[in-house]
Amino acid sequence: MLPTLTFIGHLETPYKTLNDCPNNIQHDGPTCEVVLDSNCAAGLSGLKHGQNVLLLYWFEGVDRSLLLQRPGNKPDKDPVGVFSLRSPHRPNPIAASVVQIQAINGDRVAVQGLDCLDGTKLIDIKPA
Repeated sequence: MLPTLTFIGHLETPYKTLNDCPNNIQHDGPTCEVVLDSNCAAGLSGLKHGQNVLLLYWFEGVDRSLLLQRPGNKPDKDPVGVFSLRSPHRPNPIAASVVQIQAINGDRVAVQGLDCLDGTKLIDIKPA
């Protein structure tokens, strides 16, 4: 049996293209929203304003074969292994960010400074 992955919602950010996205989370960056599917919203119970959470999310449309990459995509840098980078191009394009909860409103959680495209699929939320 193959493992399956269930997305529990999506992330809303101001970034529409990869060129718009920062290369890392920015704790003082723009407000972003974690939006849970309605059948998962009850899972937010117990989380609180000011708490740090680990978000796991899925990068789509990436090259999953790039094991060596140039940091920051800069041609003057020597290539390094993908596991030493936050690049979205990786064998399993799972991203992780620790962010602080700014507010919780129903099935929405406001956070700051994510580094992903608007609409990125959410895999999980864990206390950090």
